[in-house]
Amino acid sequence: MRVMAIDYGERRTGLAFSDLTNTLVGDAFTVEERDAQRLAQRIADECAAREVGTVVMGLPRNMDGSEGPRAERCREFAALLERMCGRAPVLWDERRSSVEAHNILHANGKREKKHKKSVDALAAALILEGYLGSLPR
Repeated sequence: MRVMAIDYGERRTGLAFSDLTNTLVGDAFTVEERDAQRLAQRIADECAAREVGTVVMGLPRNMDGSEGPRAERCREFAALLERMCGRAPVLWDERRSSVEAHNILHANGKREKKHKKSVDALAAALILEGYLGSLPR
């Protein structure tokens, strides 16, 4: 069973999937969807199609560790996703994942205007990489 990571956003959401051994980040892409119900259904469909066993969802915390309105929206979406796909997402501290994703894209020569096409997928991949690295081997 694979692990899927989600970098949830109200406009764009990044999804990343592990390989079957849960060692490496495999496929990652961005879904553009504003409707939470449709997005949750799309993610549930991806879980079924890709044999996902664990869902990890980035939880946006402030730098001091507190939670703001974005974290509350993320928790609400996690609850919706649990109802739609039957598994509770693991909430993973995603502090700085988007900043790091922007830095990686910039370091690789991507112009700032082109970042929004891939930054959410890369942020999801970074969340997944952190989670996979925390698993006992």
